[in-house]
Amino acid sequence: MENAFPDHDRELVRRRAASFGGSAAAYAAERPGYPAAAVRWALEGAPGPRVLDLGAGTGKLTGELLRGGAGPGDVVAVEPDPEMLAELRRRVPGVRAEAGGAEAIPLPDGSADAVLVGQALHWFDLDRALPEIHRVLAPGGVLAALWNLDDDRVPWVAGFKEQARSSVSWTGWSGNDLPPSRWFPGVERAEFPNAQRRTAASLTATAATHSHILVLDDAERAAVLDRIRAYLRSVPETAEGEFDLPIVTLALRTTRA
Repeated sequence: MENAFPDHDRELVRRRAASFGGSAAAYAAERPGYPAAAVRWALEGAPGPRVLDLGAGTGKLTGELLRGGAGPGDVVAVEPDPEMLAELRRRVPGVRAEAGGAEAIPLPDGSADAVLVGQALHWFDLDRALPEIHRVLAPGGVLAALWNLDDDRVPWVAGFKEQARSSVSWTGWSGNDLPPSRWFPGVERAEFPNAQRRTAASLTATAATHSHILVLDDAERAAVLDRIRAYLRSVPETAEGEFDLPIVTLALRTTRA
């Protein structure tokens, strides 16, 4: 199995994956959450209540699990970046939060009934991560991955995404996938409507938390953000006051073989 990033971009992938910690507070403040319906769907069929939020970041998905009724004692968050982990512990106190990655999960065999991954599966080395996830899942356990995707079927959103491109953007690539494997042979897919209330300033701040912008040098980062800001102020839907950013939450779900 191969990850979806082009081979010649492996070093850039590593840089992008490691870029979030320095902006952990901004990430927590600016990134959207997940719709309750998507989280419920992701957990359907799990044999018990124990959930691992893997690649948990600042706890965006961890918080949704708790708001959906999961008990703090049933949720474990695992995150490799120390600054993201510290922000998670600050924002979601009372939940067990451990340092670790998908390729070496710091949990015993069969200790989770579901593993959820929010906006992070594309950073995993799947050859190593999938057998690890299989190991920590109980028999019949569920693996689900979720991504919040700007809905570029909406014309102004498509224009925004075009203005947000940078010299390290990948064109024609989507890592939002979970290929069938011997550990997880069948994959289901669902999409859920989502939205985030934004202004031109706050949507520009959201864009600034994306890895392809975080890794730019100061001059190019400033130029990209200025371009985004100017575009949003020029479009009637976003020029003044608050507006909804239309989002599609993509969810993929599979069961442990």
